[in-house]
Amino acid sequence: MFNPSRLSLARKRRKLSQKRLAEILGVVPLTITRWERGLTPPSQENITAIVRYLNYPGEFFAGPDIDEPSSENTSFRSQTTMSAADRDAALSAGRLGFLISDWVSERFTLPDVQIPDLHLYTPEGAAQLLRESWNLGEQPISNMIHLLEHKGVRVFSLAENTTRLNAYSLWRNEIPYVFLNSVKSPECSRFDAAHELAHLVLHQDGKTHGREAEDQANEFASAFLMPKSDVLAVLPRAEYIEQILAKKQRWKVSVAALNYRLHCLGVTSEWKNRELCIQISKRGYRTKEPNSIEREKSLVWEKVLRSLWAEQKSIEDIASELTLPGEEVSDLLFAPSIAPTFTK
Repeated sequence: MFNPSRLSLARKRRKLSQKRLAEILGVVPLTITRWERGLTPPSQENITAIVRYLNYPGEFFAGPDIDEPSSENTSFRSQTTMSAADRDAALSAGRLGFLISDWVSERFTLPDVQIPDLHLYTPEGAAQLLRESWNLGEQPISNMIHLLEHKGVRVFSLAENTTRLNAYSLWRNEIPYVFLNSVKSPECSRFDAAHELAHLVLHQDGKTHGREAEDQANEFASAFLMPKSDVLAVLPRAEYIEQILAKKQRWKVSVAALNYRLHCLGVTSEWKNRELCIQISKRGYRTKEPNSIEREKSLVWEKVLRSLWAEQKSIEDIASELTLPGEEVSDLLFAPSIAPTFTK
C-alpha cells in the first residue's frame, strides 16, 4: 500500500532530486524513477530509510493521491532566479495546503468565495471596481490577509527560506488559494497578497500569461493598495525621499512601491523618479525596509486553531490525523506567528 505520488511530493518538499535521494538511500537513480512511477514498490527496508531521511511519517506514504497544482493554472510571483527545486517545493507545499484545507472544511464553515471575474477591465479599473463592490472606499486597507480570507480566499504561509520565491495563487474546485512566502518583508508580503488577488480577478479566463500577466498584476496591486484619489490628496507633491518615508506607513507599502505609484500618477517626473530610485538603492531600502510594519497574519486559521485548542487538539494532533510532519502544518497555518501555544 505504498503511494508513489506521495514519495515524489515528500522528496520535492525536501528539495531533493531523484539522483540525490538515490545517493542518500544507496540505490541507483533509476530505482527512484521506478518507485515514483509506480512500476516497482520499494522494499520495507527502503521505506524505513525513506521515512528516516525525508522525515515524513510512514503512514503518509500509504495515503491516497493528493491534488497537485499545475504550472498551467498556477500564477507565480517570483524572480527569474527561482530554481526548479524552489518551484517544486512550493507547489508541493500547495498540495499539503489542499489536504489541510479539505480537513478544516469538513469541520468548520469557512467564508464564502466572493472573488469576481474582472478580466474585461484594465488593472486600474478593476482595482477601483473591486474596491467599490467590496465597499472599501478610498481608505487604506488595514490587513490584506484578513480581507482575502473574508472574501473566501484560502491563504497559506510558505516557509521556504528563500527570497527567490515570492508567492503564488490558483483556483481549485472553485476555491481560490494564495500562498505567501513568510521570508519576504511584511511590506513585500502585503504587496504580494494584492498581486495574487489581481491574478484571481483578472486572469480567470486563462488567456494572459508571462510578463504581461505579471505587469497587469503589479499595476492592479499598486492601484488597489494605493488608490489614486487618496494618494493625490495626501501626497500631491514629492520632492524629497523623506516625504515618501513619512507617508508610506499610511498605505503599509514599501518605499519603492510608493515611489513607483507616485510616478505612475504623475506626481513625480521621470527625472525625479530616477533620482529617488537612486536614493532608495543607496540607502539600502530595497533589501531592508525602513520603519517596517508588523507582519500580517491569518485570522481564519487563528480562529480554527483556537477552537481546536479548546478541544485539547494541538498542531501535532492535526498533523497526526493528516499523517504529516508537524512543522509542515504549523508553517502553512501561520502558527509560529499567531500562537506558539497551539503546539505541545
